[in-house]
Amino acid sequence: MFTSNPFAELAVFLPPRAMQVYIILMILAVVIGTVADMLHKSSAKYFARRQIKSRAAATRPLSGADKATLALKTLVVEVASAGEFCNPQRRISHLLMFYGFLLYLGMTVVMIFGYPTHATPTPAIIPLLWNIGVIMLLIGGYWFFFLLRVNVAKDGQPVFRLVAADLFIVTLLGSVTFAFIWEFVQTSGDLVATKIAFGLYILFTTLLFGSVRWSKLAHMFFKPVVAFQRRVEEASGASSLPTTRNERS
Repeated sequence: MFTSNPFAELAVFLPPRAMQVYIILMILAVVIGTVADMLHKSSAKYFARRQIKSRAAATRPLSGADKATLALKTLVVEVASAGEFCNPQRRISHLLMFYGFLLYLGMTVVMIFGYPTHATPTPAIIPLLWNIGVIMLLIGGYWFFFLLRVNVAKDGQPVFRLVAADLFIVTLLGSVTFAFIWEFVQTSGDLVATKIAFGLYILFTTLLFGSVRWSKLAHMFFKPVVAFQRRVEEASGASSLPTTRNERS
């Protein structure tokens, strides 16, 4: 189960081209949703005005090398290690979901485009990494959903009382949960059950990538930009805020 390509089995009832087109449509949905979110929140205008204000207030010019160093720090601290989280549990949960999502998404694309059928045998490491990504997402995601959400952990609200901010985590968990169920059901040889599980997997995956305009998925792109701009402002003397914890350490 863990070392076989579940997407290659789809050839029994679905042509490989269909899933390839589906992936392209989901990429377009993310791009369109992110742009729509930026237009709705006027994010591009905000960053443009902030950069102009930052350059005017700067007391020390930054070279290209300085900015490259700040970009690297942003990638290492804010992106790769989730340094913005002070709560260690939230940080670990976020990292499990972040790296699990990268494995899950990356290996899905590789299997669908590189090994769409059994005509080209899939190296065992690829579905294994896909399953590792799914398991990381399940652990980090359900940990966050049941124990770490602000409205549950801080406000004492019931776990299943959902708000708009929960759209991303609910659709993400739906996608990976039914991905795991679909893969498991495949091993039983029950074609009807396999089709049902696959349909639910596609439903939640479509909701995940099709709801970017209203979910937190677009924040994955915004947060590094904001963090980098903050570092530039601090380094150039344009910021009146105290140096961040990460910079002090």
